[in-house]
Amino acid sequence: MNKVILIGNLTADPELTVLSSGVKTCRFSLAVNREYKNANGQYDTDFLNCQAWRSTAENLVKYMRKGRKIAVTGRIQVRSYEKDDEKRTAWEIQADEIEFVSSPAQGGGKPQSEPDDPYYDENDSPF
Repeated sequence: MNKVILIGNLTADPELTVLSSGVKTCRFSLAVNREYKNANGQYDTDFLNCQAWRSTAENLVKYMRKGRKIAVTGRIQVRSYEKDDEKRTAWEIQADEIEFVSSPAQGGGKPQSEPDDPYYDENDSPF
């Protein structure tokens, strides 16, 4: 089984990319604190590369900003490629589901554009 559940903060504003096929995707980095303290009494942080697709990517770009805390459920994907005649391996989290964890006031500002719905509630997740 390949399943990952992470809660962390976006390290930058997510940006949408449209592939030549018309499919929308978004790569983003998530800062996730470890559960234990190091020898200095500090929590180390892992920075994990993630990718979302289609409507999940669109909603992430529309509603999330740097610093916002989100929960990501997905899977690890490993790929190989060559750079400068050297074989390399990269891995990233393919996000199947994303949920808001913090409100804009708790970390990261407002959505890029709020819906025109008069009943819009920033705490309701569009994911």
